Amino acid sequence: MKNKKSLFITQAAVIAAIYVVLTVAISAFDLASGAIQVRISEALTVLPYFTPAAIPGLFAGCLISNTVTGCLPWDIVFGSIATLIGAIGTYSLRKVKWLAPVPPILANSIIVPFVLQYVYEFEGSYWYFMATVGAGEIISCGILGMLLLFALNKYKNVIFRQ
Repeated sequence: MKNKKSLFITQAAVIAAIYVVLTVAISAFDLASGAIQVRISEALTVLPYFTPAAIPGLFAGCLISNTVTGCLPWDIVFGSIATLIGAIGTYSLRKVKWLAPVPPILANSIIVPFVLQYVYEFEGSYWYFMATVGAGEIISCGILGMLLLFALNKYKNVIFRQ
């Protein structure tokens, strides 16, 4: 029992750390935030397909990333909640591989535009931000995430053993 808890915590911590490193790295190219964002760390949101440890790992990783990259407090909260909702949705749909990226795409496409519009007061409509954030999420989660899912699927019993 103790070993299962340790494995869960370790998996969550590793996922959080990878999320932070990827987000900070892509921030150097100014792609991790703003109206047009392709946060490559969001590709990791398919990981709840393999393990429930990815849910707290992704949430913690997003929370830390948003903090260290200088996001405003409401963005830290609501951006991280969007990732959490997406991760829970992916875990809920884990029986259908092709649906893994859909919950994070939807959660971020719905929540983040409000943050851009009301927290950062960016010029533009909610629908514009929904389209730009959604496009970035399709690239990050839908394309990169599915590539990651298929690459890891072969090794899932080694990497994500229970």
